[in-house]
Parts: sequence; C-alpha cells; structure tokens
Amino acid sequence: MKANVQKTILITGGAGFIGSNLCEYFLNSGQKVICLDNFSTGHHHNLNGFITNSNFKLIEGDIRNISDCNLAVDGVDYILHQAALGSVPRSINDPITTNDVNVSGFLNMLVAARDAKVKRFIYAASSSTYGDSEGLPKIEEVIGKPLSPYAITKYVNELYAEIFSKTYGLETIGLRYFNVFGRKQDPKGAYAAVIPKFVMQLMNYESPVINGDGNYSRDFTYIDNVIQMNALAISSNNSDAINTVYNTAFGDRNTLNDLVKYLKKYLIKFDAKIADVPIVYGETRIGDIPHSLASIDKAKIMLGYNPKYSLEEGLKEAVSWYWDNLK
Repeated sequence: MKANVQKTILITGGAGFIGSNLCEYFLNSGQKVICLDNFSTGHHHNLNGFITNSNFKLIEGDIRNISDCNLAVDGVDYILHQAALGSVPRSINDPITTNDVNVSGFLNMLVAARDAKVKRFIYAASSSTYGDSEGLPKIEEVIGKPLSPYAITKYVNELYAEIFSKTYGLETIGLRYFNVFGRKQDPKGAYAAVIPKFVMQLMNYESPVINGDGNYSRDFTYIDNVIQMNALAISSNNSDAINTVYNTAFGDRNTLNDLVKYLKKYLIKFDAKIADVPIVYGETRIGDIPHSLASIDKAKIMLGYNPKYSLEEGLKEAVSWYWDNLK
C-alpha cells in the first residue's frame, strides 16, 4: 500500500481492543476506515478519539448476517478481520455461539470479500491453533490438535482462508496472535484478558489469581507489534508472502510469575502500597497450553517484521495508560 494513495480499509470488530487500535493507526496514516461491529464485546468509548473523523465510518452490524457483511465490504480495498468471540473458557461454556461467530461469521466475510473483489483479506488467527504441539518455539508449519472449541474455530478459519485463496483467487494472510496486550484492552467481564484484569485488581488492592503455579509461560505481545504486522500484511507486494499464516509475537516468553512481578514494578511507581498485595494461586485452567513461544523468523523474512516492544517495554506503556484511564 503506497503511502500517497488513499485506500479504504474495513476493520471488523473495529470497536474492540485490537480493532480500535488498528482503526486509529490507519486513520492517522491518512486511510479511509470502515468499522463493522455489533458491540457484543467492543465498546463505543474505544472509538471516541476518531468517531468524528471524516475518513471514518461506523456500521453497527453482525458478521453472522451476510447482508451486514455485504454492506460493509462495498468499495473496500483491504479487510482486517478482527471480529471474533475470544476466550478459551467462553468457548468451553458456550461452544455453539463461539462457532457461529468465529466460523459462520468468518465464512460470511470471506464470501462477501470474494464477491466484492476485495484486494486482500487479512485476519486474526490465533496461537491456540498450535494445540497440544509441545515443540518450542512454535513454527507456523507445525501444529498439534486443538485443545478447546475456540482453538478449533481459529484453525477452521485458516483452512477456509486457504481454500478461498486456491479456489477463488482471494489474497489472504492469517496473523496468529500471541497473547496481545495494551491500551484499550477491557479489564472487566468474566473473560477479561489476564494483563488488564491483573492491573485492575492490583490497583484496587485485590489479589490476582494465577491459574496453576505461575510457571506457565507466554509470548506476550504488545499492541504496537500487532499493528506493525497488520500494516506489513497490507503493504506487502511480495507474492510469496501472501496466502499463508504468520506468528505475530515478540519472540520471547515470560512466566505468569514474571508478569506479576513486572506489573507490580511499574504500578508501585504510581502507588507504593501495591507492592504489598498478595498473589493467590488457583487450579490449572482446562484447555490452557503450558508454554507458548513463537518463532518470528518467517514474518521477519517474508514481511520485514521487526517488533519494537518486549513484555517489559510494552507493560511500561500499558500500565501508564491503565492508570490514567481506569483509576
């Protein structure tokens, strides 16, 4: 995508955590942005910084409704498909709704993109696709069996994208997100992500509950690294770089115990009493993968990916944002 040529980008789930950050980035880059969201997990307040931007259009609709998808893709050059129901526990509690949104909704968007002759369909895939594969680091071409209904849906997304590339010539790129965190991530609700949830609890002097002994490890990935990957997936002119999937991560791993240590380190700069909040350990969660670490070599070679934010660097930014916006 040439910087001097304005494009129209549809971001599904654009009122969510990742989606709203993508909306903001591409609007600031001078692009036209359409946001499609049903606000089941997204929030109107995530759009406050740009809702009046003349290059921004909001469509309140549902990807499970094909007419909403067809409306949203009209005149679109690129799609960044972020709309999904996340959370392994949610999918275990309600696999039908997770499948409806993540599989049927995804297929609707692919069909709409095909029919509208969209140039490229870039979608949020997931590290959960690696399932019971024990090898580290995770390499895109080596996966295991899924460990949750959510993981199944995200793997099915990849299969559908591949078929649409081969059968209909639709350019697709899947980005396997690894534990993304950062500004605008919702700390509330039953299925809140661990970092904003822990931050909120610590700020309220409540004890975070770590599932297991805290030695499970994750490749925590700051939102700006994810934005970089989406931008590269749009702009790439390398034909060998499309119709495939990429790990979207920092390429390092930290335990949950490490995470809490860093959170306290940055939060006590705002409130020293947070240092005394005890940590509680609970049962290991069903469907959780013990360890996760991404190889980002493929993204570096094929897309020129160069992540700037480690866990610690990202947490400095994220904690400051949460303190200013949630306290």
